[in-house]
Amino acid sequence: MALGPRIEPMLAEAWSVLPPERTLPGGPVMEQKPDGYRALLVARPGHVFLQSRNGADLTPPFLALVAAAPALDRPLDLDGELVVVHDGRLHFGALQGRARRRGRGAAAAAVQRPAHLIVFDVLEASGVALLDRPYRERRTLLEGFFADKVLVAPFSLCPATTDRAVAEDWLDPAWGAAGMEGVIVMGRAQAYQPGLRGWIKVRARSTQEGLVAAVTGTVQEPGALLLGR
Repeated sequence: MALGPRIEPMLAEAWSVLPPERTLPGGPVMEQKPDGYRALLVARPGHVFLQSRNGADLTPPFLALVAAAPALDRPLDLDGELVVVHDGRLHFGALQGRARRRGRGAAAAAVQRPAHLIVFDVLEASGVALLDRPYRERRTLLEGFFADKVLVAPFSLCPATTDRAVAEDWLDPAWGAAGMEGVIVMGRAQAYQPGLRGWIKVRARSTQEGLVAAVTGTVQEPGALLLGR
């Protein structure tokens, strides 16, 4: 059964900390969350479509990435994060600039600041829908595509771990400086549920102490703060 042409992605609920071990079916798998656009790629012989989380067509501004998809030797539906590297980090502003380009401007921008799709899930392969398969099976299949060179640059495999200590390290603000927003937590036994918030998203956070020098509005409901570091 073929999916598409547009696919509603599975979503994540925001948490402030990593969830306990048994929160999600089968136990947690943690993946890095890049700072980019959620994007789903539907690749068929002679036709490739890149869509945003909301179903918008991202194909025109990212034709160079889409052009790499026909090299795939089988129909594939991929879920991932669209990113642009600039100044040594994943740069959301540069990605936004790319998304506004069309035609010759898009082609020139693709050379200057290439886009990449960091893939974290496979939803269909060779005409077989995989939504009901557990995450661990979909992940194994996806890793096989990269190992067998079915997927190569500009596609890359999203890092994943079952080690909580590694995931805690990914939440360090230093990763934020490199363009990683935080961690997405998935259940090993979870099916892919389009439109549902079945995953968990934990953002990297950094804190600093400060002194409040003045407040507009009231102390109970401030409108703005004047802070001293």
